[in-house]
Amino acid sequence: MDSRLDDLDHHLLALLQANAREPAANLARKLKIARTTVVARIARLEREGIVAGYGVRLGHRLEQAVVRAFCGLSVNAKGASAVMRALERLPEVEEVWAVSGEFDYMVLLRCGTPEQLDALLDQLGQIEGVKKTQTSIVLSRKIDRRGAVT
Repeated sequence: MDSRLDDLDHHLLALLQANAREPAANLARKLKIARTTVVARIARLEREGIVAGYGVRLGHRLEQAVVRAFCGLSVNAKGASAVMRALERLPEVEEVWAVSGEFDYMVLLRCGTPEQLDALLDQLGQIEGVKKTQTSIVLSRKIDRRGAVT
């Protein structure tokens, strides 16, 4: 991680990743420090860009009602920015990572049905600048270090 972070910062970040809505008083108790220290540390982590934001994790009920897939994309170097703009417009695209190896990007997709995923994959293959795709459908999550959904 970041060399400016001490052990307390790392522990605080782990607690926030497990439950970002945990009250500062509870965090303080767990860390054995003052609540004001927790509030100040969180403010500093936000200010320095270490904590970029907070989000919603969908529960198992909705997670089971979707088809998720990882799609590797190889793109023409000159078309990379146009490909990214096209991906940004697709609501089914959850995340995009630039990666090394056979593919240039790994894209996490979420669709309601296998048929919707099939149509989306056809659409991805038609994006100007995309040379090749390879998709793996997510069957189940085996490890999740982001913390429990409450």
